[in-house]
Amino acid sequence: MRRHLAPGALQGWLVAGIVLPLAAAVADGPIRLRDVTADTGITFRHSDGGAGRHYMAETVASGLASFDYDGDGDVDLYLLSGVPLEGSPADPNAGSRLYRNAGGWRFEDVTASSSIAHRAFALGVAVGDYDDDGTPDLFTNAFGPCLLHHNNGDGTFTELAAAAGVERGEALGAGVNFLDYDRDGVLDLFVANYVDFRYATHRTARLGGRDDYARPRDFSPLPNRLYHGRGDGGFTDVSGPAGIAAHAGAGMGTICFDHDDDGLTDIFVCNDQRLDFLFRNQGDGTFAEVALAAGLACNALGTPTASMGVDAGDHDNDGRLDLVVTPYYDELPVLHRGLGSGLFEDVAARAGIGVRAVAAIKWGVGLVDFDNDGLKDLFIGCGQIYEREPGATEREVSWPPVLFRNLGGGRFANVGALAGDGLAGRHVVRGVAFDDFDDDGLVDVVMLVRDGAAVVLRNESPPGNHWVRVRLRGRAGNRDALGARVRVVAGDLVQVAEIHSGRGYQSHFGSWPHFGLGSRPRVDRIEVRWPDGTTAVVEDVAADRTVTIVEGAERSATAPAPFGAG
Repeated sequence: MRRHLAPGALQGWLVAGIVLPLAAAVADGPIRLRDVTADTGITFRHSDGGAGRHYMAETVASGLASFDYDGDGDVDLYLLSGVPLEGSPADPNAGSRLYRNAGGWRFEDVTASSSIAHRAFALGVAVGDYDDDGTPDLFTNAFGPCLLHHNNGDGTFTELAAAAGVERGEALGAGVNFLDYDRDGVLDLFVANYVDFRYATHRTARLGGRDDYARPRDFSPLPNRLYHGRGDGGFTDVSGPAGIAAHAGAGMGTICFDHDDDGLTDIFVCNDQRLDFLFRNQGDGTFAEVALAAGLACNALGTPTASMGVDAGDHDNDGRLDLVVTPYYDELPVLHRGLGSGLFEDVAARAGIGVRAVAAIKWGVGLVDFDNDGLKDLFIGCGQIYEREPGATEREVSWPPVLFRNLGGGRFANVGALAGDGLAGRHVVRGVAFDDFDDDGLVDVVMLVRDGAAVVLRNESPPGNHWVRVRLRGRAGNRDALGARVRVVAGDLVQVAEIHSGRGYQSHFGSWPHFGLGSRPRVDRIEVRWPDGTTAVVEDVAADRTVTIVEGAERSATAPAPFGAG
């Protein structure tokens, strides 16, 4: 992170001169997102825990998770929050909240009854069934000790981080991911750290004769942590022998994905103002940091960005996963297009995803098909570092989200001006989650706002296009099928997705991948490569439904070749 920008003049020129003509050109396929927050029962307000002391932890919080915690088929919400930092007044209302999806766009606050209430300064979150009991558990990265909430299967949770060996201790956390890096069927855990901010290391900068937030480079970088799941509900810290601890950075958003399609899960870390990391899984329990060689360390200019959030998806339907990375206000979003053989190139400029997004600080992100046309669109949540500062207006510190519609052929157009009132509101966003909360076949949006109320956007795009949602269930061990790759073929449309735990800006969403089909009413086949390398094929599937595929229940065989572009 760097400094505040008053972007009004630049934004106005872009909207008048570039954004609106592009948006008008795609008005035949509109995306409509409506703000329905007031109707949902979600009253959560995030707290950054600050009281004017400019602690680094205030600026980076927080993410959120969308997942089905109670197994009723509806996607629920876990919204993270900070709590009062040292020297701040007590706030009994501050804290993370769990909301149960009751249907009909109504959510119930079950924080107290679920026993998930805590007073941790929560930052990043991931979901995974780490103990293989059939219920999804929660890991929360924090400023201070981390939390591991075990799902008891009766609507309640028990916090077990210390007992499981993943409490970590005093550090400023960031993104987090469950994964199965050694394919033994037991989930492992990657925990990112930001910089060495503690109360003992706190410092401020001076700007215009007043105290200000220090920069990330004013603090020492930190290595990240990798924990190996033992299969008994506990974890062993293998950061040193695995090669993770050898690299210090300023971690923010993270994602675990198979960057070279070799069947092994790799780890990508956004680093603030430093080269990003790609830890390549070498298949023997160790990782090699290869981001620069793979083309994932920086942008097309060879410049490290202030990387915040990251998502993976195949934006051009060529069978290869791509990465989108959100950076700071004077930096283009980075769109790393997969070239095959583990190589990537930043194609953001020619894809047209610069324009208005340059002027904002960019955080939560998702590659999501909002209009079900078979092409993944790009949504970015934005907001400045500060809620208030002398001379700054609300308009200068809050921003509307940015929405780029995928036009095909590797090109996007900014359609925010035509996408409904949900894109008109200005916020100071951090984490963003994307899921179908009302089970109508359209992916919705929830934005976590720093020191403010959460925002819920219902997708009300015009009907007509078809879709299919895929839910995978592992047979035993890794029941979430983390790392599995899904290929959906519907006539001439071929799409690929992967199952991830932890993505975006320190958030979790999309456990059941969603595929738009355009006018195609059926799917010819759904191919699954399970984490252990075996495959399953389901053929002739009607559209507009969720398809559940259970490992071993369909025809399976050992995958003989890389799965994707072929």
